[in-house]
Amino acid sequence: MSPSAAARTQPSPAPADPAPPAPGFSSVGTVTNAATVHGVHGAAGRTHWKCFAGRRQLASPTEAVEWASIPPGGTSGEHRHTRTEEIYLVLRGHGVFLFNGLPHPVSPGSLALTASGNAHGLRNTSDTDLDWWVIETLAPNTGAVLSGADRTPEVPAMSEIAIHDLFEERTVSTEGVFDGPLKSIDITDLPAGGQCELGRDDAELAVFVHSGRGLATAADGTAAELAADTCVTLGAGTTTTVEAHSALRLLIVTLAVPGHLQETK
Repeated sequence: MSPSAAARTQPSPAPADPAPPAPGFSSVGTVTNAATVHGVHGAAGRTHWKCFAGRRQLASPTEAVEWASIPPGGTSGEHRHTRTEEIYLVLRGHGVFLFNGLPHPVSPGSLALTASGNAHGLRNTSDTDLDWWVIETLAPNTGAVLSGADRTPEVPAMSEIAIHDLFEERTVSTEGVFDGPLKSIDITDLPAGGQCELGRDDAELAVFVHSGRGLATAADGTAAELAADTCVTLGAGTTTTVEAHSALRLLIVTLAVPGHLQETK
């Protein structure tokens, strides 16, 4: 998403929540106080936008973990990705995902993978707001250039559309579509009173609460309240216990850290 060219209404948001994240987590944020952005990617109208985490909070080559929302009839303008890979995961509402100029209907659970070299956008066709989760990561070629490698970046050719129903499939691998750190997207459902343990040695986890309430507790005892539209990022090599206070649905993205980009599944 990254509406860098758009005119923003006041107040301009910081790249992530202004308060320092809890020590046990890389970042903790909610959609409260989301910015209102006008003209995202050249489209008319407004978008609500919040960045939960970016390069300053994450060890993986991830540009941003964000949330966005457009009102009925609104559009997030079409634009081509030349240096990053990005997912759109529809949380609420219905619309049309535009991929290389062609429309594809989307609804809650629709997961669109956009590899570098492709153009995408999103239009709200419903009578309610269309909310989606956005994660944008650096393609390996871009990362190599930024690290000082003697390489001229090339724009990959356009590819075929890749849209999944995450709520139906429950786990989606990006293998064959993405080459960068974003390896998989999964759902974890917990009943009230249920628990699970989250953490990987080879990857960071971005965790978004789709519905329900609960508590996340890091190994050092740091705790974060979980409610709908809360996003927590967990560092590689850390362990977090999640307890559901009501039926809890977590959306989890695996982001491989340097040294583990190839083997992380």
